[in-house]
Amino acid sequence: MSGLPFVRPEKPLEECRLALVTTGGVHLPEQPRFDIDDPLGDCSYREIPAGAQRLTWTHAYYRPGEEAADSLDSVFPLWTLRGLVSEGVVGGLNRRHFSFMGAIHDPAPLAAGTAPEVAGMLAEDGADGALLTPS
Repeated sequence: MSGLPFVRPEKPLEECRLALVTTGGVHLPEQPRFDIDDPLGDCSYREIPAGAQRLTWTHAYYRPGEEAADSLDSVFPLWTLRGLVSEGVVGGLNRRHFSFMGAIHDPAPLAAGTAPEVAGMLAEDGADGALLTPS
């Protein structure tokens, strides 16, 4: 039954290594911004290292200067998951996480290219699961 979208985990959460995948347009400040002006949507992704300390986001509703860490953590809960790892609730975090832009009006390039590419990298990393967070 491995082809089903939802499957029972093979081990408890406290033994799992999780990755974050968001459609919140999160990225490192030095990475290129997502193209919010593309009428079909930007199907690219940004790789976020597990140890990242500074993040930003490209979003139609982003307002410079109003970027509170807790707001970003609600879209990309890296700091929350770090806390859960330190408490022993989650076994660990994958070495990298991924961010896409939301509002993709033509998802064909995403479905055919970038999403399977990211899924392959997570499988290669040996991530036990991914926490998907929408924007």
